[in-house]
Amino acid sequence: MDKALKQNIIDKYNVPVPRYTSYPPANYFAEFGEGDFRDAVLQSNGTKDRNLSFYIHFPYCPRLCHYCACNSYAMPQNVDVQRYIDALHKEIDMILPLLDSDRKISQIHYGGGTPTAMPLTAIKELNQHLISHFSTIERPEIAIECHPGYLDADGWEKLAEAGFTRVSIGIQDFNTQVLKTVNRKPSLLGMDEIFRILRSHKIGINLDFLYGLPMQTPESFYETISQAVALAPDRLVTFSYAHVPWLKKAQLILEKAGLPVADVKGKMFDQAAQLLANEGYVRVGMDHFVKPDDELNIALQNHTLHRNFQGYCTRRTTAQVYAFGVTGISQLQMAYAQNTKDIAEYISMVDEEKIPVKKGYKLNHQQQKTRDVIESLMCNYYIDWRDIAEKWNVNVDEIKSSTAYNSEILADMKNDGILDFGDNTIRITADGSPFVRNVAAALDPLMKNTTKSFSKPI
Repeated sequence: MDKALKQNIIDKYNVPVPRYTSYPPANYFAEFGEGDFRDAVLQSNGTKDRNLSFYIHFPYCPRLCHYCACNSYAMPQNVDVQRYIDALHKEIDMILPLLDSDRKISQIHYGGGTPTAMPLTAIKELNQHLISHFSTIERPEIAIECHPGYLDADGWEKLAEAGFTRVSIGIQDFNTQVLKTVNRKPSLLGMDEIFRILRSHKIGINLDFLYGLPMQTPESFYETISQAVALAPDRLVTFSYAHVPWLKKAQLILEKAGLPVADVKGKMFDQAAQLLANEGYVRVGMDHFVKPDDELNIALQNHTLHRNFQGYCTRRTTAQVYAFGVTGISQLQMAYAQNTKDIAEYISMVDEEKIPVKKGYKLNHQQQKTRDVIESLMCNYYIDWRDIAEKWNVNVDEIKSSTAYNSEILADMKNDGILDFGDNTIRITADGSPFVRNVAAALDPLMKNTTKSFSKPI
């Protein structure tokens, strides 16, 4: 695709659309009660997806980064972290009895906030709490998101002792001027030392980066990814900065510092992706790069890659997700459920033995079919209508009718080089991959006359 045409395509498709980390997206959630959630959990025992995936959310950060759109809160100096940890254990004890005891844990994931701001002994106790109730599959994925600015050598060793099999290290950028501008603390230890400790325990290493921040240029971001490649991480993620100041007002600070325009931001990604390809990494989904023998790539080749709120995964390591902690979102076959966003209310409700769910969404059968279609597209850049129809024991036309399928819209996207399609398949092209969200939105019935706000794909 020549430069002028590519810019025209960017201008046409760089419009706000959902990120589709779930379907429907979280901003469609509405009031959802304790009884609704209890029923959904009990029903989840009867689905084909029997594995258990647990998510634990720790909301506090020692220092808030200006770019962050996560559910995170500044950690007060005198905050009683132990009271929050106690509440996590109590919530776990309310939910586990609702789950069939013969189910197996395939995944445990910690996010935030900054989960490694918790006492690391407490994290180990939470892992043991879950594993004491259920057996695990062979090689479960027990993962945690790590801010390297707050972990010394002993801290990385303690994570290994807690049983983690994978860590995601939030670098964001190696350029100290970029980090200073976005209010992020740089790594406490050198990356070589961190890698030495983790490799000695055979822990998988993800490195996470963010592009589209102030002070970044295509050249500076290329240098950051070059440094990352030299470390040979197992997986590398290049997230596109999502500018949503109507949700996170702190992001307005970045506007004053100056954000890269869309074509510059696109160049950052393109150059980084080419470098990673040259170094033998394979692109998975919108933003992940892995080694060829990684199980994520194998799943992608088989068109069986999966995604939840924690990121890309395989059906081996996750199925339905049961979330604990303030703002945590459970992802079940028939419903989503999100805990209260108020920390004090969360602790109070759990102390009163109330399940702290506040919002959620019940999916009807049509929406569950649509979810399968959009998930296949977002994860695998590919839809085979026949496979989804076979799963639901219906014909292809019924699956298509559960979406906003419009052959004229798809033909227009095909003419733009975004996709190829026929009666039974849709395949995103290499040039169209940045706009997979636009294709998903074109298939989404909820996008007709929507008033919801979304970020742009680039």
